[in-house]
Amino acid sequence: MIHFAPHGGSFVFSLELPPDWSVPREELREATSRAGWKPDLVADAEVALLELFVNAWRHGGSAAPLVVVLIIGSVLRVSVSDQNPLFPAQRDDPDPYAVSGRGLHLVRSLTHRFGTEPRKAGKSVWFELDAAA
Repeated sequence: MIHFAPHGGSFVFSLELPPDWSVPREELREATSRAGWKPDLVADAEVALLELFVNAWRHGGSAAPLVVVLIIGSVLRVSVSDQNPLFPAQRDDPDPYAVSGRGLHLVRSLTHRFGTEPRKAGKSVWFELDAAA
């Protein structure tokens, strides 16, 4: 379910999603389109969002991770929250032949900023992209 709230010059989208992996990308596309972002600028954000969403669903103890998309001026910020308070392990040099373990490395390489924040019940993992970059 998408909640759309224009806020001054920014757009705030809060998504409560079931574990349908196509939904986050579709909703991000809709949100950025409403805010006037060009689709080619959003492709990396779609991949990064899907990585965070799958991690939250798989490791975060949440049946439906919370996705929040903020568009403030030329900055797109996406955060995915789950109920697990443990922060994800970040590998500097992930094994290219491993079945898993490269998602956060991929997010870091596709985005301009990336991090984690504690929450009362769990954590949020976020990234930012600049439209002008």
